[in-house]
Amino acid sequence: MSVKILTKHFGIKDSHKINVYMKNGGYKQAEKALKEMKPEEILEEVKKSNLRGRGGAGFPTGLKWSFVPKDTGKPVYLCVNSDESEPGTFKDRHILEKDPHMLIEGIIITSYTIGANEAYIYIRGEYYPQAIRLQEAIEEAYQKGFLGENIFGTGYKLDLKIYRGAGAYICGEETALLESIEGKKGKPRLKPPFPAAVGLYDCPTVINNVETIADIPTIVEKGGEWFASLGPERNGGTKLFAVSGHVNKPGVYEHEMGYPLMKLINEDAGGILDGLKLKAVIPGGSSVPILRAEECDINLDYDSVMKAGSMLGSGAVIVMSEKTCMVKALSRLIHFYKDESCGQCTPCREGTGWMLKIINRIIAGKGRKEDVDTLYYIAKGIMGHTVCPLGDAAAMPVISFINKFRDEFEYYAINKKSMVE
Repeated sequence: MSVKILTKHFGIKDSHKINVYMKNGGYKQAEKALKEMKPEEILEEVKKSNLRGRGGAGFPTGLKWSFVPKDTGKPVYLCVNSDESEPGTFKDRHILEKDPHMLIEGIIITSYTIGANEAYIYIRGEYYPQAIRLQEAIEEAYQKGFLGENIFGTGYKLDLKIYRGAGAYICGEETALLESIEGKKGKPRLKPPFPAAVGLYDCPTVINNVETIADIPTIVEKGGEWFASLGPERNGGTKLFAVSGHVNKPGVYEHEMGYPLMKLINEDAGGILDGLKLKAVIPGGSSVPILRAEECDINLDYDSVMKAGSMLGSGAVIVMSEKTCMVKALSRLIHFYKDESCGQCTPCREGTGWMLKIINRIIAGKGRKEDVDTLYYIAKGIMGHTVCPLGDAAAMPVISFINKFRDEFEYYAINKKSMVE
């Protein structure tokens, strides 16, 4: 039986309400942190925990917090990234819907640790019901005195605000998120300087994903070493896996880091739809390289998935059966990235459009065999040549799909029809 941290209150009636959360031990860890622990002690526990950013990059959370400079004379901000716009990714939504107070408690502890007195939750525009529920939870926390002035009688002050985006995937990139909060177009900034030193309003800023912050109360409660013990080396804790595609039971599943991918698909998600065979899996959201079925006997942690030639990313597992046309599947991904490019960088702005035209030409029965090489060449030209990772996110699926399923692309271009039809 897997340990449950993030989903432990799921299924409890009215789990999103503060009284229910408090009956189950809620806000005790925030009180413990503010009354009994120094910020540097909390930071040390987070470092020990081997908690890595759950938004996709997998950067060590404690190390990220330690980059915030001391005594700059400027305010420090915490920004919680709830943009969650990548295809296949829907795990943060469940925290916002079912346990928003766990997130708020994590925000209190994190803000205290980094010295922030103001925090923002940046939530995607399409998450309207989730934003309403989150706002209600924030108001409950203010009424109980867990936010605002003199929290737990310690003299610590924290204000928490929601900032709703307008539905732009690019604002999930941390510096584009900052630009959006500042009222500007959501276009990524050049780095360095990094947000830890020059972030929101040119002040030191920590940006973490919803799932990452929701883990913090448990780390304070049970300690960093306990949290680290749940996963393999350098991969502490549990992870939410959002499983979608051709499975019988799509949904969000929580398991310790290092959980077997095939066990997640066959046991948790009920196996492949209609009794078909597995063809491929995208293990970490639409931007990461695809794996063929024979490459999927791996464990789900950052290092193991990287060793297999892909990335764990956000933990969004997209499953494809043997009846999937890889050409059409890739066309949908390219279409998404073309639409979501902010247009700042020429390789991304122009390259995604060129790739979409070429793959649509193949699907329309007007393709040529050399189009496959052209697609690959354009994707290679985008990789590493943009301000933010969206260019790489658009290029990696193209490169990996063609590397793994080139025969399907060439067949479609030559025979004017899909290999699987």
